[in-house]
Amino acid sequence: QVQLVESGGGLVQAGGSLRLSCAASSPIFRFNVMGWYRQAPGKQRELVAVIRSGGSINYADSVKGRFTISGDNAKNTVYLQMNSLKPEDTAVYYCNGIRGLGGDYWGQGTQVTVSS
Repeated sequence: QVQLVESGGGLVQAGGSLRLSCAASSPIFRFNVMGWYRQAPGKQRELVAVIRSGGSINYADSVKGRFTISGDNAKNTVYLQMNSLKPEDTAVYYCNGIRGLGGDYWGQGTQVTVSS
């Protein structure tokens, strides 16, 4: 069973930075897509950033220019570097990985709180 474990969340002031990590129990190159999603209280889960096996990357408009997704194959880890954080970035952030034949995996989530 594939496991994804997030870490790196916490409390930060507006304008600050955090780096989230998603450690996978299997090589990340075996995933077709890996991404970060977030869910704020009372809102639906939304896409933040995805990186595909071919290297293409997409970001939500709300985080473009502030967040960067990257992967380290040697560490089986995907990162989300978050800069210039805003209070509206407050949410639980989830790591997701999609593999062939219907494999769709989620981490347990990590809380990010940005104070104004």
